[in-house]
Amino acid sequence: MHRTRASYLVFLLALCLPSAVFAASDSTTLIVGADRRASISLNGDWHYIVDPYNNGLYDFRMKERTDGYFLNEKPGPTQKLVEYDFSKSPTLKVPGDWNSQSPQLYFYEGTVWYEKDFQYQPKPHTRTFLRIGAANYISHAWVNGNKACDHEGGFTPFDCEVTSLVRDGNNFVVIYVNNQRTRDGAPTLNTDWWNYGGLTREVSLIETPEVFVDDYSLQLQRGDAGVIAGFVHMSGGREGAQVSVRIPGLGLDQTAPTDAQGRALFTLKSTSLVRWSPQNPKLYDVEIAAGEDRLHDEIGFRTIEAQGDNILLNGKPVFLRGVSIHAEAPYRSGRAWSDADAQTLLGWAKELGANFARLAHYPHDERMTRLADRMGLMVWSEVPVYWMIEWDNPATLANATNQLREMILRDRNKASVVLWSVANETPNTPARLTFLRSLIDTAHTLDSTRPVTAALLVTTLPDAADGTRTKVLDDPLGAYLDVLGCNEYIGWYEGAPDLASRTKWQSKYNKPLIMSEFGGDAKAGLHGAPSERWTEEYQEAIYRQQVAMLKQIPFLRGLSPWILMDFRSPRRDLPGIQDYYNRKGLISDQGQKKKAFFVLQEYYNSLAASAK
Repeated sequence: MHRTRASYLVFLLALCLPSAVFAASDSTTLIVGADRRASISLNGDWHYIVDPYNNGLYDFRMKERTDGYFLNEKPGPTQKLVEYDFSKSPTLKVPGDWNSQSPQLYFYEGTVWYEKDFQYQPKPHTRTFLRIGAANYISHAWVNGNKACDHEGGFTPFDCEVTSLVRDGNNFVVIYVNNQRTRDGAPTLNTDWWNYGGLTREVSLIETPEVFVDDYSLQLQRGDAGVIAGFVHMSGGREGAQVSVRIPGLGLDQTAPTDAQGRALFTLKSTSLVRWSPQNPKLYDVEIAAGEDRLHDEIGFRTIEAQGDNILLNGKPVFLRGVSIHAEAPYRSGRAWSDADAQTLLGWAKELGANFARLAHYPHDERMTRLADRMGLMVWSEVPVYWMIEWDNPATLANATNQLREMILRDRNKASVVLWSVANETPNTPARLTFLRSLIDTAHTLDSTRPVTAALLVTTLPDAADGTRTKVLDDPLGAYLDVLGCNEYIGWYEGAPDLASRTKWQSKYNKPLIMSEFGGDAKAGLHGAPSERWTEEYQEAIYRQQVAMLKQIPFLRGLSPWILMDFRSPRRDLPGIQDYYNRKGLISDQGQKKKAFFVLQEYYNSLAASAK
């Protein structure tokens, strides 16, 4: 209940404050471009204590403790009873989830306490932030026994200012992480992916000047291929402070003053700008200077918009040859986070012939979007508003809104990100429509340069006398989206693969459609007749029939079949076949390409050839 009230307060504040100063709690913010700053890594071995009863946070009367595990005390021959000891506890690797690191924690959902000692030397006129790339799901952080921050949401980064908490010499940080699913959370109780708990992405210390750049957005302006427009926001600066933006590769250099909210507005014109595209993923070095602060980023400039039933990249129609990807680590399993994970997953997508990836069903590690920028892959980025959510709960909306804000703030300077998605497979109810319209409005307010989408369900009409089946895109949410997504599983959850040849598609809206999911399960190496489920041949038949059907949809502008690689899911427990894996991958978790991979690859190569 305390968390619900706090979340609702955050929501009310979000309506009043500019995005640059929006915080998940009084002590939490998000520093845009933090991965481009010098950092002190806290990765590596962390001591941990499994605490299923939250003993380290509450006493037996359910009152908050003042002597909890966050103090990192040691037991000894004193009057005070101390019943834990981080220094003698086992260790987990950070980044990393606890489920894949310990057999005892494979199915565990609950609280784990993390602790790490570190050396630090504070610098004068310098602010220090504890940056946590992601902690699933509820987290609280203390530095040297003092509270640093709280955060809710398992897939977005947050920064806790610890300038007054760190000291010269020995320091320690303790982080409480709880991944229990909750009805009022986002996602809620039921998902089709593994609920990996822990500090799943990098943890570090970030140092900034006392006045520094904490937010910026620089985008190519629609309608004018040579105009870059945007803003830079300063934290702690006075009105009228000078901020400069330089793009040496374009010979651009402009200085502007900050307004009363700390924002400096920029309009930079170039006659030689090369626009980012999958064929030429051009990135420019961008230098931002404000006071003593200097920040370098690599940014690509392009436009993306929906116009009628087309998606326009740099003003020209584009077809999104895609695939859906979960943040499941190839080969080793667990939550993906490393450069090697990103290289493997996106490398497979490129080998497939893709120019597009749907990063489902939550924001992936920033390495994925950075690499997509460099590789020329367009990206659909999504928040975990998945299946059922407490649509009438203001705290749930506040939570989802904050996760959407954090995703957009982190990635809106990535040229690769072309779509923000606010939901996946949600039921058609009035409360859900109100909830998602609010998220769509937030996305458009924070970033007016990108279309907003969602993966919708579809209405199936009764079969005609000749056996023809018609599916109609008529979800009322479609009226508020820029691009329609649709999930369908003809051949797996609906009929046999050849049903696709008798299925026609209609849309109530004159908007582009991305078929955001389709497919079926196959265990790599299991072979049989095309009519035999779970075999590679059956999955191959689904893809052949799907490709033939998709070619006949006149308003189809992309697809992202489900899914690139097999991934763990507790819902999938058929022995000898699933073994807690969703087997819809075109590639197994050990890198084996299934027959359907090559069907889709052939189709994508033909599309790419015809587009030249």
